[in-house]
Amino acid sequence: MNQDIEIEDLLEDLVTFRRDIHANPELAYKEVKTAEKVADSLREIGLDVTTGVGKTGVVGSLKVGNSSRSIGLRADMDALPIVEETGLPYASCHHGVFHGCGHDGHTTMLLGAARHLARTRNFDGTVHFIFQPAEEGEAGAKAMIDDGLFERFPCDRVYAFHNWPDLPAGTISTRCGPIMAAADKFSIQVKGKGGHAAVPHQTPDAILAASELVSQLNTIVSRRISPTSTAVLSVTQISGGNSHNVLPSSVSLTGTVRTFDPHVQDLIEAAVRQVITGVSVATGTQISIDYQRYYPATINASVAAEHALMVAKRVGNAVEAPEPAFTSEDFAFMLQACEGAYVWVGQGTSGEHIPLHHPGYDFNDGIIATGVKLHVALVEDFLPSNSG
Repeated sequence: MNQDIEIEDLLEDLVTFRRDIHANPELAYKEVKTAEKVADSLREIGLDVTTGVGKTGVVGSLKVGNSSRSIGLRADMDALPIVEETGLPYASCHHGVFHGCGHDGHTTMLLGAARHLARTRNFDGTVHFIFQPAEEGEAGAKAMIDDGLFERFPCDRVYAFHNWPDLPAGTISTRCGPIMAAADKFSIQVKGKGGHAAVPHQTPDAILAASELVSQLNTIVSRRISPTSTAVLSVTQISGGNSHNVLPSSVSLTGTVRTFDPHVQDLIEAAVRQVITGVSVATGTQISIDYQRYYPATINASVAAEHALMVAKRVGNAVEAPEPAFTSEDFAFMLQACEGAYVWVGQGTSGEHIPLHHPGYDFNDGIIATGVKLHVALVEDFLPSNSG
């Protein structure tokens, strides 16, 4: 493999492209203009382009040589429903829609890799450049898979990158096994009778029941799950009542559960339902729950993660991640369907640390080169050219 990946001539245009996407963000399954820009850019460099995969997804395919082997590289395209507070000259033109997770940068890095590989063609096989919609809680990866992604574009291995503010710029990190958590969400509705606050004995108290639920739910991980297992349960919203002297007839609760082990996931869901039943009986309220497992845990194949770390040493500072993150990622669905790995690309600087999903976040354009080179190096190493 040619380890000297010369991409400096691409960077100015890539930064311009990234900032244009940042200024014109689109939410899940509404990435119409973003997809058009990506598709047009891929066609300009001679790739076979398929649009509308999983509603607004785009796949560009590049075949070189005679090998039947193939690799998939995924980038996400959607923005978040957040009001941007960066004050940047290329800030979002759409109030309340914001690239606060760096998907504009991921899309740009993958496009840069496509441009470089299309001109150097230093590999033997097929590369599928997968531009995915709706990663932010709307399961765009699953939508693409359900639309025949891996049947239409077979991959022997698939990779995805995500910028990581917690790591210094130039550092690349991943790990074997779990790297991101499964994400469940629950919505609980507590129904009492409602009545005057001065006579609480005349009505089941929905607020008291909800308070008891919050207290008991927060003991599940500490008292029902083994200390050697890892899990998080958080109640994140509670709503009910609109007057100081009225007991409301209903109260709603919502929250999330994060796990890495399906067995632990099962235990927690069962415990949540048991707590609800007990509180309902004890308080005389009616309690219902909508419990959804929307993203599975992101589990890297060991061979793919080890390969990524090996290749990353040629591009930047490669570090094995000591532990997974409790955030979630719908690339998990792709890893259930195809061997692969999810990789963090550090973007932190020595200045103020601004996390993902923060109104003041911005993708660090200085790591575009790192992402492009890592994509390219993975392709050239996994699909070596006989002439390389």
